[in-house]
Amino acid sequence: MNIKNPLNSWQTLSSELVYESAWIAVNKHQTINPAGNPALYSVVNYKNLAIGILPLSKDGYTWLVGQWRYPLNAYSWEIPEGGGPLGEAPIETAIRELKEETGIVAKKFEEIMQLHLSNSATDEHAFVFLATDLTFEEAEPEDTEDLTVKKIHINDVFDMVMKGEITDAISVAAIFKVKYLIDKGLLQTL
Repeated sequence: MNIKNPLNSWQTLSSELVYESAWIAVNKHQTINPAGNPALYSVVNYKNLAIGILPLSKDGYTWLVGQWRYPLNAYSWEIPEGGGPLGEAPIETAIRELKEETGIVAKKFEEIMQLHLSNSATDEHAFVFLATDLTFEEAEPEDTEDLTVKKIHINDVFDMVMKGEITDAISVAAIFKVKYLIDKGLLQTL
């Protein structure tokens, strides 16, 4: 039985897989748009969840990861991030990615937000965690990662966002959220 969602005024007539890799699938959809006209809509479907982790020490420091982002052809400062298999709990990916990229092991993780990234063209779903009660070991980056790790105070990270020095969407959202929580007294640092 085909039940129509009253909030969805799009109608899909057909779908075709156009391209697929280990990370994404691109699908082309023949549709009827909200105005009742035929329309072509392409969607990038992600095969992993996006996971971001903002580690925060008791004295208000965090750690950024710097790396060259091939799609942007630019260097990017970001919170630690990675892709998690769709069948894996996001917290498991967060624990692994934080350790891999920075060497940080956190005793406490708290999910602080979920995001839909570029939702006009993709189904990418992100989970963002705050990591606290930190200890430090050796980082174990993947062979595709050439990372620089930088310890920086949350106020200085916020300034980097405001100056446009951090543009990664997950990082910007996480930094704004944590700064808001600190400023409202909902998250304690020294």
